[in-house]
Amino acid sequence: MTRFRFTVEYDGRPYFGWQRQDHGPSVQAAIEEAILQVTGEAVDVHASGRTDAGVHARAMPAHADIAKSLTPFRLMEAINARLKPQPVAILDCAQAPDWHARFDCTGRRYHYRIINRRAPLSFDAGLAWRVPTTLDVQAMHAAAHILVGQHDFTTFRSAKCQAKSPLRTLDRLEVTRMGEEVHIFAAARSFLHHQVRSMVGCLKLVGEAKWSSDDLAAALAARDRDALGLNAPPDGLYFIGASYPELSVGFTTD
Repeated sequence: MTRFRFTVEYDGRPYFGWQRQDHGPSVQAAIEEAILQVTGEAVDVHASGRTDAGVHARAMPAHADIAKSLTPFRLMEAINARLKPQPVAILDCAQAPDWHARFDCTGRRYHYRIINRRAPLSFDAGLAWRVPTTLDVQAMHAAAHILVGQHDFTTFRSAKCQAKSPLRTLDRLEVTRMGEEVHIFAAARSFLHHQVRSMVGCLKLVGEAKWSSDDLAAALAARDRDALGLNAPPDGLYFIGASYPELSVGFTTD
C-alpha cells in the first residue's frame, strides 16, 4: 500500500463542495471514482480543507492510499484522463509515506476575488463577486487588521459550523487592488465554517462606507451571528495553499 499526495485544482461551481454528499456531486467523490476506474480500488481521498458549494481551489493538498503499483506520474495522468470533462485536475502527485493532508496541516491560505465594476461579468461569472459600488480598498485594508490575531469569531461562523471552539488565530488578512479587481488574502492554521466569506462580506460594507472600522470591531466583540453585516457569496473564494512541516503547497503572496 502506497500513500500518494495530490495537489488538486477545481472549479467549484458544479459541486456541492469538496466533501462527499448523498444529495449531489462533490469533488472528493469525483476523484475517488476516477481512482476506482484506474485501480479497481475503492479509496478514501482526504484533503487539507473542506470547501463549500461553489468554492474553488487552485492548490488543494489531498492524499489516498493505493495498493496498485503505479508511478506518481502515471497515476496522475490516469486520474486526469478519467476526470474529463469535469473541471477537476491533479496538478502534482508524489509518494508521501507517513503524511496526512488534514492532520499534518499547519496553515491554510485563501484568496477572495471581487471585481469592482458596474458592467456584468462575462468570463468571470461564478468565479468572482461583482460589486458595482466603488470600494475604498484602503479603508478595507485598515479595518482588516482588527480581525488579525486570536479572537472569538462566533459572529463570523456559520450557524451550522461544527467546530468545538469559535477561537481562531488569524495570521493574515490583507486587501489590495489591481485595476478593477480587489483581492483579499487570508491565512490561518484553520478557519471556521464561512469565516472567510463572512469577513469579506463585512469588509465590503466598510469599502462602501456603510460600516466603519468601529462597526467591524463591534461585530467581532458581539460574538453573535446576528451581528454579522453580510456573508459574501462563494463565487470569489479560492483555496490557494497549505503549509506542512518542511513543506508548502500552493501559492504564496508574500
